[in-house]
Amino acid sequence: MTDCGCEKARKALEEYLHNELCTEEASDIRDHMANCVDCADEHHVGVVLTDVIARSCAETAPADLRNQVMSQLRDIQAHS
Repeated sequence: MTDCGCEKARKALEEYLHNELCTEEASDIRDHMANCVDCADEHHVGVVLTDVIARSCAETAPADLRNQVMSQLRDIQAHS
């Protein structure tokens, strides 16, 4: 395996974060990030962002907020 380079690592980061790369490509990206602080930092940001989004999607909005949003949607639909 050779260093895949920053451009390839950054292009593949999203797929890497979601385990969508083949084993060899994932290994190349992992090896590159082990030696590249900038790409490792981007990966860390991606991991944190993915975790925050996953937690947010699992939470339920407060009833008052849901009611306000639904009311506004009904108003928009009524005036369309």
